[in-house]
Amino acid sequence: MPSNSHRIVIVGGGAGGMELATHLGKKLGKRGKAQITLVDAVLTHVWKPLLHEVAAGSMDSEANEVNFRAHAHNHHYQFQLGRLSGLDRSARKIVLAPILDEKGLEVVPQRSLDYDTLVLSVGSTTNDFGTKGAMEHCEFLDSLDQARRFHRHLLNLFLRKNYMARDLADSKLRIAIVGAGATGVELAAELRLVSRELPQYGLNEIKAGDVELTIVEAADRILPALPERISRAAHRELEQLGIRIMTGDPVGEITSTELHLKNGVQLQADVCVWAAGIKAPEFLTRLDDLETNRLNQLVVHQDLRTTRDKDIFAFGDCAACPQPNSDKPVPPRAQAANQQAKTLAKTLANRLDGRESVNFVYKDHGSLISLSHYTAVGSLMGNLTNGSLKVEGRLARLFYISLYRMHQVALHGLIGTAFIWFSDTLSRKLHPRLKLH
Repeated sequence: MPSNSHRIVIVGGGAGGMELATHLGKKLGKRGKAQITLVDAVLTHVWKPLLHEVAAGSMDSEANEVNFRAHAHNHHYQFQLGRLSGLDRSARKIVLAPILDEKGLEVVPQRSLDYDTLVLSVGSTTNDFGTKGAMEHCEFLDSLDQARRFHRHLLNLFLRKNYMARDLADSKLRIAIVGAGATGVELAAELRLVSRELPQYGLNEIKAGDVELTIVEAADRILPALPERISRAAHRELEQLGIRIMTGDPVGEITSTELHLKNGVQLQADVCVWAAGIKAPEFLTRLDDLETNRLNQLVVHQDLRTTRDKDIFAFGDCAACPQPNSDKPVPPRAQAANQQAKTLAKTLANRLDGRESVNFVYKDHGSLISLSHYTAVGSLMGNLTNGSLKVEGRLARLFYISLYRMHQVALHGLIGTAFIWFSDTLSRKLHPRLKLH
């Protein structure tokens, strides 16, 4: 790689960041036109919309992880392990925090990384809205580590209840999920699957009816960001699965054993999962005076360029991107990040050739909600039909699965994804449906 080649640094290896690095690596890195570097705080990538399946145990994350180093080697970009801790815009440098081992000993010291173009795609974190007790007593699903920790906690809860069932007058396991967006709804369905299938693997003292699942939503319906027809269909399916739904009831406080709703209702819970609302990471508000909004998102122009620096771009959940003829920014959805990655790849290639950047226009392809292996509901072609083309059942489930396959195609190509699909099919035949450890 020529020493004077253009240096593009991408911070954040989520769905959008990794797709962008892959595309630029093949288009620019392979030809020596630019040096592409992807920075992330962990070593592997897992598609974030699947974290609820990791948490429930219905997906083995190790079989679906992509190693950043290996992928970078195969797709003509570089990978740097590190967490962004500072930015010097005048010197065009980012600072990466020291890397520590499990004992807190320094493995790699603090270091800096030069850039000509910087792209921030650090995603989002859960917004607890300052709810008392939420941070102390709730499980969160922002990262793979959190999803795995919840899974271990869940297995221990089932194990404890199973071996104490004969001695307890009340052997019920109560799980509460705060937030009825896509994550909360999909997690509830996956947990119902777990409650019905774990007895097949020896935990037969607890029946599916002994696991009480409750979704608490402050809005007047579940999936409030989606068309009402989709909300009603999902509500009906969840109730048929025996999941209790409480809408219009904001949570005021959470303790180790209860949820206190603002209307005075107290709800018992052995475990509480917070899945209500998102915001961008707080450190973005301290990045050398880049403009942010009240959700910590970086404010960007329609071409995804930050408002205060022409050499810094941001996209995905961490960016507030305006749209023509709308007073709302691009919604924080996986399909938006995917579309932005493609647009930004064109813009960055144009920059090297001295051409104009490309404005991003969001196209709503619809919304799909998976209710585990039971069914799926959603709408297609949102831009064209305004969410009126509703799909349910196996067809919707097929479309939902195809979203992940499309992400894999972006990372591995058609042939690579075909091999992955074949391997997944064999794995399902050889391994239990649930991850039991």
